[in-house]
Amino acid sequence: MPADQRPPAIAVMGPTASGKTAFALALAETFDGEIVSVDSALVYRRLDIGSAKPDAAELARAPHHMIDLREPWQPYSAAEFAHDARIAIDDILARGKLPILAGGTGLYFQALLQGLAAMPEADADIRAQIGARAEREGWPALHAELAKVDPDAASRIHPTDPQRIQRALEVWQLSGKPISQWQREGRASSTFPARVLKLVLAPTERATLHRRIEARFDRMLVDGFLDEVRGLRALPELRDHPAPLDLPAIRAVGYRQAWEHLDGQTDVAEFRDRAIFATRQLAKRQLTWLRGRLDAQWFDPHNDDIGLWRAARAFMPA
Repeated sequence: MPADQRPPAIAVMGPTASGKTAFALALAETFDGEIVSVDSALVYRRLDIGSAKPDAAELARAPHHMIDLREPWQPYSAAEFAHDARIAIDDILARGKLPILAGGTGLYFQALLQGLAAMPEADADIRAQIGARAEREGWPALHAELAKVDPDAASRIHPTDPQRIQRALEVWQLSGKPISQWQREGRASSTFPARVLKLVLAPTERATLHRRIEARFDRMLVDGFLDEVRGLRALPELRDHPAPLDLPAIRAVGYRQAWEHLDGQTDVAEFRDRAIFATRQLAKRQLTWLRGRLDAQWFDPHNDDIGLWRAARAFMPA
């Protein structure tokens, strides 16, 4: 079999708070790279502190792409991400630089590297019917229904993720075929323009990751996270929105819990506990998705930094 002649790219994957940003920046500085964010929260402007968006000093260390593309009330799909990220990657490669794909949003990685399934388009009437049922019965009940018709999809979708539950049920009702089957059968065939080294950064001990999540969230609070959310709530487009908590941006981990706290639903201590718990659950889901990437190499960035860098250097052309 002839050697893969495509130029290299490195994917820095892993659960939240595992150290992806720091390693991606170090890679960019070492190999003359540019960072392509693969994070569904970082595409939104004004979501800075709570999304752990790179700060000005980090942004100055290397060019970044796929950050601050939409306002929090504007939709942005995985398909749009894949299209826009591909344009950025093609440009990076054309200039002889190394694309470094860094983030933790599995659906974005899947859309970019493998393509998305061609499935039924959205149907406003069916969506409205599902939404009305959710108002009466609650999203967990609809998630339980999804588990009966599409257990594979239900295992990947959280019971409180209305957008994905709604879409999975909508596809089932429109086609009579589970969304997971559509996804298996309908991958796009376009070849990715680079050969990709997939590196997963994940602490071996779950307790280590939990401590990092807690410490990072406490830093966010000190840095003014709640003031950031107060500013979001004051924006006319969000203040007047009929259901701001249904927007993907505001559903991002931490933002939903902060929004509910500022609505008076929790005190400060409960808000903190809920946000940290939700972040741990996100990390758990990310790890579950990553375990399915059989071509990825796993490293504990805090205990095997040498091995991590050895893998990166071995991949790069001499």
